[in-house]
Amino acid sequence: MSDFCIRIANDSLTFAAAHFIILEGGICERLHGHDFRVVAELHGPLNENQYVVDFLAAEEALKAIIAELDHRVLLPTGNPAIRVASGANEVEVIFADRRWVFPQDDCRLLPMANTTTELLAQHVGQQLLAALKSSCGIVPDRARIEIAEGAGHAAVCELRSG
Repeated sequence: MSDFCIRIANDSLTFAAAHFIILEGGICERLHGHDFRVVAELHGPLNENQYVVDFLAAEEALKAIIAELDHRVLLPTGNPAIRVASGANEVEVIFADRRWVFPQDDCRLLPMANTTTELLAQHVGQQLLAALKSSCGIVPDRARIEIAEGAGHAAVCELRSG
């Protein structure tokens, strides 16, 4: 029995975004940004065409997902310590005695507790699996998403379908 995997990693799979995270002890980082780099591996059996997933379809889906994050402020909506309120043209964010107001179009509200690189990798992986199922009818057995937020600093999330 053979195991198969495709890997998508190239210079076009990047996005620049701002975020902050809440650290242990209720400490809030300053708002800051990264140039994130994304790598995806999709594992599964060969289909009738003798591939796991078409490289071009997977790359196109991944590019569309990260384009939604590019040049945005990434805000978590699942953290009880952070209040995120979206108005007609702005997003207000409150944590303890800190308050930020951003143009709504500059933000991406994400269903996670903290915009850590680990949870961003999970989000991208979930979105990629859903996109491949929708566009190709293919659900790989496993997706491994790596997101680097700088040289030598990367997080990996491995998702199993099912």
